[in-house]
Formats: sequence, C-alpha cells, structure tokens
Amino acid sequence: MGDKSLADNLYLILAGIFIASLISCNLIFQKFFEFKVWLPFIGYYTFQQSVGLLVYPITFLMTDIISEIYGMKKANRVVIAGLFASLFMLLIVTISNHLTATPWSPVDGPTFSKVFGLSGAAVFASMMAYLFAQFIDVRIFHYWKNLTSGKHLWLRNNASTIFSQFIDTFIVLFLLCYLNVIEWNMFSKLLINGFLFKVFFAAFDTPIFYLLSWYLKKKFHLKDNVDLSTI
Repeated sequence: MGDKSLADNLYLILAGIFIASLISCNLIFQKFFEFKVWLPFIGYYTFQQSVGLLVYPITFLMTDIISEIYGMKKANRVVIAGLFASLFMLLIVTISNHLTATPWSPVDGPTFSKVFGLSGAAVFASMMAYLFAQFIDVRIFHYWKNLTSGKHLWLRNNASTIFSQFIDTFIVLFLLCYLNVIEWNMFSKLLINGFLFKVFFAAFDTPIFYLLSWYLKKKFHLKDNVDLSTI
C-alpha cells in the first residue's frame, strides 16, 4: 500500500472516529454521573457531569491530528461532515420518535421519547457550540503552528483545545439551560466541572498527540510546519 493510499485510508478512519464520537455524545448526554475526587486546598469534591463529556474531547484530538498531518482544509471538511452527520442523526431520531411502538416492543414509546426525545434540543445546542468551538480550535491550532514554525506541539495542542473547549462548554450549557433541558442552578457547577475535565483531557492526550504526530510525520516524510496539503 502506497503512502497516498495509506494517508487516504487513515483520514477516513480519523474522520470516522470523529463523527462517531460527536454523534455518541449527543445521544447519551442525558445520563449524568458523579464521583468524589480529592483536590489540594479543597478536600473531597463531588464531580458531576454528563456521560457525553467522556467522549466529546476525542473530537478535538481527532481534528488536531488531522490539522497537523493533513492541513486546515481537511480538518474543516471533517467539521462540516460532522455537522451533516449530526443533522441526519437528528432526522432519524425524530422520525423514530413519532412512530407508534408495537405492544410487544422491548422499548415502548414513552421510554424511547424520554431517552431520545430531547435529542433535538441537545443537537441544536451542541451544533451551535460545535461550530464555534471546532472552527476556533482549527484556527488557533494553525495560528500557533505558523507562529512557532511547526515546533512546540504541546503548545498548539493544549492552547487550541483548552480555549475552544471552554467556548464549547459555555455555549452548550447556556443553550441547554435556556431551552429548559437543564436547570439554571446547575449551570455554574457543570461549566466548572466540564471545563476542568477538558483541561485534564487536553493534558492527558498530549502524549498521544505527540506519539501519533511523530509516527505519522515519519511515515509520510513530513518536516516541521509541513503537512500533506503542502506537498
């Protein structure tokens, strides 16, 4: 398999992981979990957040890798593809929610509606936050990449992800509260919890980002500040 074919296949895999992660977080967001964690100077803190938060940061890791290896244009294409995939998912869920369940259906109509009925509000809020955050992430990533001449991977990975994910967290929670999906008294706590989790994930995924970028650059013979779109 030549480098061109490998690059194309890998791009599809990364895009597929991105879209699957994006759609998953919109479908499972209604379940919230909690656990206690000990923090310096604070003591035990009860962390509460949607399970959708567990998978969503993966989307930023995927766009950062695509940006690094394939360039801004390919990263933006994945963002747009994710938008259309989410809208298509919303259409399917909406149609399914309005169909009458049979008496023997393992999942009855009210249960299905309770689990997926808020997907419309969730997808609307998520898409607004998603469009702002992902495009900001890609642009900041390439701003720092150009400014540092392709060096300091950790800087552009963390700087772009942390800032864009704060924007994403704020917008999606604001809209969900405004649409009465989540109560306003939970806004501040969920904003802080969500942002802290995403900062942790940004730091956690830095070694993964380094390893994948190093391997793929070596595989495709890319130098600093060079991606596949420029050769």
